[in-house]
Amino acid sequence: MKPAPFDYHAPATIEEAVGLLAELGEDAKAIAGGQSLAPMLALRLAAFDHLVDLRRVAGLRGIERRDGSLWIGAGTTQAAIERSAEVAEAVPLLARATPLIGHFQIRNRGTIGGSIAHADAAAEYPAVALALDARLEACSPRGRRTIPATGFFTGLWSTDLADDELLTGITFPVAGGRRGFAVEEYARRHGDFAMAGAAVAIELDDGARIRRCGIGLFGLGPAALRATAAESAATGSAAADASPGEVGRAAMAELDSVPSDLHGSAAYRRRVGAEMVARAWQKALQEASDG
Repeated sequence: MKPAPFDYHAPATIEEAVGLLAELGEDAKAIAGGQSLAPMLALRLAAFDHLVDLRRVAGLRGIERRDGSLWIGAGTTQAAIERSAEVAEAVPLLARATPLIGHFQIRNRGTIGGSIAHADAAAEYPAVALALDARLEACSPRGRRTIPATGFFTGLWSTDLADDELLTGITFPVAGGRRGFAVEEYARRHGDFAMAGAAVAIELDDGARIRRCGIGLFGLGPAALRATAAESAATGSAAADASPGEVGRAAMAELDSVPSDLHGSAAYRRRVGAEMVARAWQKALQEASDG
């Protein structure tokens, strides 16, 4: 099949892009790398009268240190993130999650902003943003605002962005001190969407107690989720007392709606999810303990 007919727009600036989205309303859709949206259009699972192509908007690309954090433009490709020594040093969890996204052809065109704004429940980047308390920058004709990752993902393929808002950048805290990071996922084949996965970030204090931890889950609900109850239970405990298996089981215990489909039942996904959390937790904790 081929996409339904649409009018094509190629703005050169962020202001021009958000102006088009505001003018055209719900009949318009922004497209970045197109690695998620284009197949949906081709299968006619989605149709829009207008597509606003963001590839020429230079202000959406780049990787920069800003005020002790790392800012990544929403239009930055996943391949650029994968190659970046700056990302590998400052935000290791993001660097480690990137090679798990599809295949290199996908990452050559796919963007970090496109993945996060698309909000696929099985995607890696939304879970990473949650685990790291990333801040998401949005722009509209009304101005700019910052949205915490914990309030950004609202449901299946839905976010807190308004119809005339554009995701322009993501800010991540820079890693430092006794911190560890790991991402684990289970997929039938490399490059397939994960049936269950976890992104974990752990910070230890000088007494080897858990000062902060973030557990982002993907493939285990209608959107990327954060295992807040499991995090709260582990925070403050000695690193040696935080059993990976118990953390994994606690993370699954707070899930309300785990998908069940031809790829696996909800019970199976819970078992796999608990194991993915446990593996990621153990690796992140070891890295943090090693300093």
